[in-house]
Amino acid sequence: MTELLTTISIMFIVAGPFLLVANRFDLPTVPLLVIAGTIVGFFIDEALTLELAQYGIALLVFSFGVDIDLSAVRSVIRDSEVAALAQIAVVGSLGVGLGLALGVPLEEALFLGVAAALSSTLVGTALLRTEITMNLLQGRLAQSIHFIQDLLAILFVLVLSAETLDAGPVTTMLGSGLALLVAAVLVNRYLFDAIGRLAGDSDELMILGVVSLLAVFVGAAEYAGVSVAVGAFAAGLAVRHDPVEYLGLFNGLESIKDFFVAIFFLTVGALVVLPFVEIGWSESVEKLVLAGGLALLTVVVKPAITTAILLYRGYEPRSATLASLSSDQVSEFALIIAIEALVLGLLTQSVFDAIILAAAVTMIVSSLTKRYDERIYRVLADRGLLPANHGKVDELSDVTGPLVDHVIIVGYGRHGQKLVEACDADDTPYVVIENDPARREAVVAECDAYVFGDAMEQYTWEKANVDDASLVVSTIDSDPVSRRLLSFEFDADLTLRASDRTIALELLEAGALYVSQPDVLAGKQLVSRIRRVLDDELTPEALREEQLTELNSIDHPEFQHRR
Repeated sequence: MTELLTTISIMFIVAGPFLLVANRFDLPTVPLLVIAGTIVGFFIDEALTLELAQYGIALLVFSFGVDIDLSAVRSVIRDSEVAALAQIAVVGSLGVGLGLALGVPLEEALFLGVAAALSSTLVGTALLRTEITMNLLQGRLAQSIHFIQDLLAILFVLVLSAETLDAGPVTTMLGSGLALLVAAVLVNRYLFDAIGRLAGDSDELMILGVVSLLAVFVGAAEYAGVSVAVGAFAAGLAVRHDPVEYLGLFNGLESIKDFFVAIFFLTVGALVVLPFVEIGWSESVEKLVLAGGLALLTVVVKPAITTAILLYRGYEPRSATLASLSSDQVSEFALIIAIEALVLGLLTQSVFDAIILAAAVTMIVSSLTKRYDERIYRVLADRGLLPANHGKVDELSDVTGPLVDHVIIVGYGRHGQKLVEACDADDTPYVVIENDPARREAVVAECDAYVFGDAMEQYTWEKANVDDASLVVSTIDSDPVSRRLLSFEFDADLTLRASDRTIALELLEAGALYVSQPDVLAGKQLVSRIRRVLDDELTPEALREEQLTELNSIDHPEFQHRR
């Protein structure tokens, strides 16, 4: 334990200056953490690094399980299954073929196929956090694809844990893993709220309860001889995904996750064996060719195949491309599999080092492609490399009837719903533009006309007949979306939303009719109500009843998914 703590201390001492540089110059932290990790690798023992990596990755897998909203994943699960399975089949086969072409034995080439096929849940969801938080389609797709891949990775880990291909041990391991996942679902559905009631209003007790839950599942996994990563993932699924009800819990877990994210990238860097520095010339060339081929499959081929599959399924080019760009890295589950295979003697050090090097390179590249994903998409689209496909938009939209002098409402969150109610009350025609599959049932049931499409794409606006609209109201607090809408130069008046005063001023100067600032409006409302109390126009009891009525009028799911 002392050696592990010393190792962690060395990691953060070395990483400190790199993080300061990243913060000072607004640089992505992932590349700098990996570089810092390669420096740390010269000072710590590889066996300790491998042990730290196994437990660190397990805790990150737990964090991803906590973030999974099963109801949201179900909304795109069928397309995600197709994309994930096809991606694994094609890219995995190419990875195996690459290994065989370079003289790697078949049993080791299989691990190269796994590394090429699986994408990092940690990197992909971290980079797409904005899209997931805002309930955007590309975020939903990416998260559910990672979820399917993780389930398949767990199956691979369970088979590997059997240490043999005999039916008996493999069946036992698969049964143990399935039992952990079933137990997680049962805890999530029937027991987790009881833990919340016992904790009362104490966030500390709630966090302690969840950590205890993690310990129970990890302990059960170790008792059954299953990888701790499987137990940690099951523990994450056992936690009810309800950031509103358990706000303090999720904030606390987020801080813990940030700590282990840093350790993870430092560990990846520490495991890298630098070619031409730590090994000879011929071995370095061999390793670079193998790692380079694996990185090419991961960074270029895998996103291209995923994009093609999603386009075939009817998704628009932008959503398909941005979702696919979240898959251009080697998975942490692939690293767990590689580490266990190395420990069991199923993988040679040379091939293991190539997988680690490819993982480090692809995670660095992934952080850069995310920063410039819109530019990448625009370049591909402008060169005609992404065929237009509006099948999903046409299939899911309903804009029948005359649409003249109508209002177009972007986003059907809490603000969008209030606008629809106002339009219905005034008999004003409207069209709702929504991009979150989880809201589709509500939109279909409650709206007269709607378009399920990307507000950043021209076809969505053609479908909504923007040329004859009188007003466009965006309820989306997103600077890129707002600026994109301004670039269309609609004839209709355009109102936008911003949380920052400077951005609001810029949007007004760029041509917006009005920019809503919820914080400013809430502040004015608070001042108005307090003034009414002070002027004896409203009693404190009446103010309290007014607030209770207002809060009770907000349905909980709407509040949870508000924009």
